[in-house]
Amino acid sequence: MSNPTIDGVIRSVKTDLYQHHDYYLLDDLLDQDHLLARDAIRDWVKEEVSPIIEHHANAATCPQHLFKQLGEIGAYGPSIPAEYGGGGMDDIAYGVIMQELERGDSGIRSMASVQGSLVMYPIYRFGSEEQKRKYLPKLGSGDMIGCFGLTEPDHGSNPNGMVTNLVDDGDSYILNGAKMWITNSPVADIAVVWAKNEEGKVLGVIVERGMKGFSTPEIHGKWSLRASITGELVFEDVRVPKENVLPGVVGMKGPLSCLTKARYGIAWGALGAALDCYDSALRYSKERIQFGKPIGQFQLTQKKLAEMITEITKAQLLVWRLGKLMNEGKASPGQVSMAKRNNVQIALDIARESRQIHGGMGITNEYPCMRHLMNLETVLTYEGTHDIHLLITGYDVTGLNAFS
Repeated sequence: MSNPTIDGVIRSVKTDLYQHHDYYLLDDLLDQDHLLARDAIRDWVKEEVSPIIEHHANAATCPQHLFKQLGEIGAYGPSIPAEYGGGGMDDIAYGVIMQELERGDSGIRSMASVQGSLVMYPIYRFGSEEQKRKYLPKLGSGDMIGCFGLTEPDHGSNPNGMVTNLVDDGDSYILNGAKMWITNSPVADIAVVWAKNEEGKVLGVIVERGMKGFSTPEIHGKWSLRASITGELVFEDVRVPKENVLPGVVGMKGPLSCLTKARYGIAWGALGAALDCYDSALRYSKERIQFGKPIGQFQLTQKKLAEMITEITKAQLLVWRLGKLMNEGKASPGQVSMAKRNNVQIALDIARESRQIHGGMGITNEYPCMRHLMNLETVLTYEGTHDIHLLITGYDVTGLNAFS
């Protein structure tokens, strides 16, 4: 039998939550599967990430034990079919999972989104059946870790200028070159690498740990994504069997389609960081007393909080609609670029405003805003810089190519 008193409390709590975090009641637009996936990941983050993340960020160490756990909770390739080791869900489910992971930390979300969008996705979309069966189930479970090699020391925003190359040698290719700023590389079992053959055509190859001449030195000294492990990929006459070439694509369409998938996840993920900063600032504004009242009662603090939730709400609508388009196969790379650029920028702005509301305490690791702020400085740049995404939108609306 329903208890009116308890029901009233539940309604009050839900109303309070909706007002503060889901201002337009967008949960009503999500399916039950989306809500279940989101809540499961949120609970895992609270139990496994939140208690340790400040320690790892402060020490600049990666919580490598989470790699396996991310596979166990279904965070790798949520929208890859279950028969290949993915979650068999849609792209909105993938989005809300990325949101909750980045609510914990951008580095944790990066660990998962690289594995799912940049390693599993190209193997699923462009790989042979043999490659799919060999790699995807192990990647989906976390028994195997992967990374994605596109960016080079001298070629970031212009990936087509890559110099990493493949030379035909009978039943193998000889791979030479280097890739830079590669998430997961120091611990990866495989790398999906993009390189040019002798005809200048871009091919994707799967390079396995242990191949002679293949090394993955770690990059140190980062002020951002400190809980994420980052490194290089170095190829010195690495012999890659031709059976490791992805047969389903030739040209830049391959890596760029992977980036579109990953950027979509980032658009959702950055929203998670924004929500965490907003939540912390809102709570602090009610607890911190100055001049005899909570600072949340001051007009300028309310202005900051009101603008935060306004931008969050707009971003929520943006990614929800984009998710619907992704599910229908209608989303364009330009639309994904717009969402990635907008949502990372608003998350960065919210992290900065949140830090201000926290005052001096905001620079300590007692609160998450400074860690999110530092992380988002990287998210603003990687997988397409803020300016490059702006030019992609500019090209879309004018038809004039600023890159040529």
